[in-house]
Amino acid sequence: MIKVIMHGCNGRMGQVISKLIEEDENVEIVAGVDPFAGGQNSYPVVTSIDQCDREAHVVVDFSNAKATDNLLKYCIEKKLPVVLCTTGLSEEQLNKVKEASKEIAVLRSANMSLGVNLLMDLLKKATSVLSEEGFDIEIVEKHHRHKLDAPSGTAIALGDAINEAADHKYTYTFDRSSVRRERPDNEIGFSAVRGGSIVGEHDVIFAGMDEVITISHSAYSRDIFGKGALAAAKFLAGKEPGMYSMSDVIAKKGE
Repeated sequence: MIKVIMHGCNGRMGQVISKLIEEDENVEIVAGVDPFAGGQNSYPVVTSIDQCDREAHVVVDFSNAKATDNLLKYCIEKKLPVVLCTTGLSEEQLNKVKEASKEIAVLRSANMSLGVNLLMDLLKKATSVLSEEGFDIEIVEKHHRHKLDAPSGTAIALGDAINEAADHKYTYTFDRSSVRRERPDNEIGFSAVRGGSIVGEHDVIFAGMDEVITISHSAYSRDIFGKGALAAAKFLAGKEPGMYSMSDVIAKKGE
């Protein structure tokens, strides 16, 4: 039985994962952490990770970037692997994540969806052909009105996947309103839409002369992210220190 601490248990994703784990006989949540009340939980909940005294195999984090530093400190002290799903981390925090991975197993992903991670592979293949042909690249992402960071962590990850495969490196542009100029060749433009209850949509546009190719992913339920996080937790429990990704989880499933 894999024992999990759910960090951010009363948030939307925390509640989704809690429900999924209740239906999985091989995993149980031994404690939840959330400063806000309102969740429907069958396990004890504390307001800070420092207050958690339950034995566990792995922490699943779907919380807020403000809580990440304290979470990493706790996991290092307890030698606990952590599935880090929170987005919007600063460069300083990303460096702390890398340092933490020298002492504990860390799986960080901007998006836990199997489909999105396969999308990244498709983008690499498309970029290897279309980049050298001079296609312009734009990324448009849409999320619910409550999402704090923009562009999304997934959108940035898609841009990074493109840059891995490109024959030259692209710069990222998040705001064109302050500059009046033609679009340069080596730019990926990002657009963020926030509204309603949109779970998550990402469109990557390759715009050439007289033709446009769009590769899209749409999430209709948060369950897809929860299922990915649960698979990641099962994968990470007992792993040696290091940085892991959803690609490692997918590769393991394919064995």
